[in-house]
Parts: sequence; C-alpha cells; structure tokens
Amino acid sequence: MRAPYAIETRDLYGGRVLRTVIVAAVVAASALLSAAPSTASPQAQFGIQDDAWLLGGPGTFDERLEQVKELGVDVVRINIRWDAVARTRPEKQTDHLDPAYRWSAPDTLLLGLRRWRITPVVTLVGAPRWANGGRAPNYAPKSPHPYANFAVAAATRYPWVRRWVIWNEPNKYWQLRPTSPRVYTRMLLNPAYAALKRLDRRNIVAGGVTAPRGGSGSVSPVDWIRGMRANRARFDVYAHHPYPLSQRETPTSGGCRSCEDITMANLERLLDHVQRAWGTRKRIWLTEYGYQTNPPDRRLGVSYALQARYVSEAAYRVFRAPRVDMLIRFLVRDEDGVGRWQSGLF
Repeated sequence: MRAPYAIETRDLYGGRVLRTVIVAAVVAASALLSAAPSTASPQAQFGIQDDAWLLGGPGTFDERLEQVKELGVDVVRINIRWDAVARTRPEKQTDHLDPAYRWSAPDTLLLGLRRWRITPVVTLVGAPRWANGGRAPNYAPKSPHPYANFAVAAATRYPWVRRWVIWNEPNKYWQLRPTSPRVYTRMLLNPAYAALKRLDRRNIVAGGVTAPRGGSGSVSPVDWIRGMRANRARFDVYAHHPYPLSQRETPTSGGCRSCEDITMANLERLLDHVQRAWGTRKRIWLTEYGYQTNPPDRRLGVSYALQARYVSEAAYRVFRAPRVDMLIRFLVRDEDGVGRWQSGLF
C-alpha cells in the first residue's frame, strides 16, 4: 500500500487554505490491518483524472506532472478520443503509424506519465464520423471492427500501457447512442477485449464504466449489468462511477436501498450484482468519483471540510471492500463555471 499523502484545497474566492490528508482513513487502515476482513482490498490503488488540467493547467507540463507525483497517486486515468486521433479514416487502421492518425495529445500525456513513472489507465472513447455514419462522437460505430482496430493501434503505440477502459458511462444517452448494453457489448467491449488480449494477454480490460444512475433515456447500472451478462460480455474488470446523487449523501450513508442507483453509499449493491452476473473472480475499479464544493456550487456542493472528510471515508471504504482494486478521483482542479464540475482537490 502506498503511504498516505497530504494536499491543499484552496478557496480561490476567499484565499483560505484548508490543509487535508486525503487518505487519512488509509492511515487508520494501515494500523488496523490485523482487524481488516480477509476479503478487504489492501492492494487498492488510488488515482486522479484531469486531462484538461494536465494538458493546459498553470505552469509547465512537467511542473504539473511533478505535482501529480507529489500527491502520491498510484495511477492516472486519461482519455484517448478516437474521434480526435482518427478524424479521417486510416488506410491501415491497426497501424499506429498510418498518416491519418494524430496522436499528439495522447503522446504528450502518456510519454509524460511514463517519464515520471506514473502508471496510466487509458479510456478509449468517441467514434469518428467515418465509423458511425456521419453522426456525433457519442454514436456507436456501425461495425465492431473499426473500434477494435483502433484499440490495437493505441496498444501498439503505447506498449507499456496495460490497463484499458472501454468507453465512458455508456449507460447515459449523451455518452452512447443507442444506449443499449447489447450495442455496447457487441460493437465496443467484446471486439476491443478480443483485440487487446490477442495483442498481449497481459492487457487488463475494464468494461461497464457505468454512471451511478439511469434516468430518462438512459439505463440504470443494475440493468446495464444484467444486459451485459445477457449479451455475454467479455472483460477482466467491471468499472463504475459511484458519484453521490445528493448533497445529503456521504460515502457511508444516504444511498437508496431498493432502487437501481449505485453510489459509494450503497457500494455493496455493486459488489452483489457483479457477483451475481459473473461470480467472485471479477474485480472492480471505481474509475471516477468526487464531491463538488460550495463555494462555488451552492446547489450541489458540500463544504471544503466535508469534501476532505468524504475523500478520506471513501478511501477507507474502498480499502475495506472486497474485490475493489482502484479509486480514481475526478478532478485535480475545479473547472471554470458553476455549470461545470467543481470536485477538484484544488
């Protein structure tokens, strides 16, 4: 287990500084290893995701990577957008050197992370127009082959990457259309899994990547799991985003008991449904998580003190949970504008 690390959360509006220990709970966990249940995940890794800040935040790129290193994270999740890298159809889609490919942004991120010896977790997301019938990037490709070919090209270009995530929150209609576990499994997940495993058996492939709630036009994570099972999904790890759904929810309380939402507060429901579908051998990654703060978000945010407390409680909850191997926090720095996301560590 990594040593705990300290961070500063800054109120950019009032200049106050709140110094917190993000994984204070893991300190307690380290002291209580003998009391932890045999099914706990003491090997759980903690990480961050914030592509925009990494590529364009204050200071130089290496200064930002040094800051990530000082946070003590185990992993950093990034997105490779297929629609941005392959805006025009490559003649040889599995060849990362095909002149149609534009790898500048992922090259910057992944070569930088490698230089600083930070382990990447890579999400492949967004379909180009030539693959999905001229539609927006959230529409699935018309054939399963182009996405699998792109996965091969990416894995060939970055052979040190071993952790791959297939799409992002496909159970939400604005992330994947048609919003169907059948479409997701057959057009994206299973083709990419087969291609990545054929290239190197050491590749670990995460599927699901579900948002905590369904809602109008979307699919609940519970139904998504059932649908993936019915369509014979192939993957190594189930990924999920257990964000809270109200200000009143904490990592340990406030979650619903009988609905089909899955948040950190009712994490046991995720473990139960994954086990029912695929047995106890399937591991779980929580690839996005965070609490927004007030200020500036007075509608959804919590205080800085509560954010710090919840970050610690969530880390300890993951440590105690069986089969959960990863928790990734989103973001490093608040996004501009109250309408966007304010869950940053800073």
